[in-house]
Amino acid sequence: IASGVSPEKGIVTAIIAGFIISLLGGSKVQIGGPTGAFIVIVYGVIQQYGETGLIIATIMAGVILLLLGVFKLGVVIKFIPYPIIVGFTSGIAVTIFTTQIADIFGLSFGGEKAPGDFVGKWLLYFRHFDSINWWNTAVAMLSIAIIALTPRFLKKIPGSLVAIVLITVIVYLIKTFTGIDSIDTIGDRFSIKSELPDAEIPAINWEA
Repeated sequence: IASGVSPEKGIVTAIIAGFIISLLGGSKVQIGGPTGAFIVIVYGVIQQYGETGLIIATIMAGVILLLLGVFKLGVVIKFIPYPIIVGFTSGIAVTIFTTQIADIFGLSFGGEKAPGDFVGKWLLYFRHFDSINWWNTAVAMLSIAIIALTPRFLKKIPGSLVAIVLITVIVYLIKTFTGIDSIDTIGDRFSIKSELPDAEIPAINWEA
């Protein structure tokens, strides 16, 4: 969702890609799956070139990785300055935080599309901050608190899992028994099909 695509695409991609990585991966302990670091790249590509552009970028990235492996160029990473890695990681964190501001506060842009650049996003947020949804904000803050505090009491259960279960139950009870429907859910924003999507080869415009 943070990358700009519908949730079912992320779920299906994670499952299929996970199996492929397991079969073709070079290590028995390798972990393959969606990662927050790709949000920055995927979101930018989709905003500018759409999902077709994302497919092309994925193919290009795969070819580059194969060439790096064939020519044993992985060792060049040791020449990359450490501050670049720190700055890159910090930049990812700031960018992900920025992309989630609208959802945390439940901002409504009145049909205006959020820009892909950092400064443009914040300018849009400030212009529409009067549309804040306090129920969404409360749910978001409670979720963050649960994730942060859970490790102090439950060492073996991820705080994110606890937050998802508890908040889902709480929101369901609120919407069912109080009539409050201003709390957005995945079902409110997306239409998720109950069956697997049909396998098809997408039409790719290489001139994009």
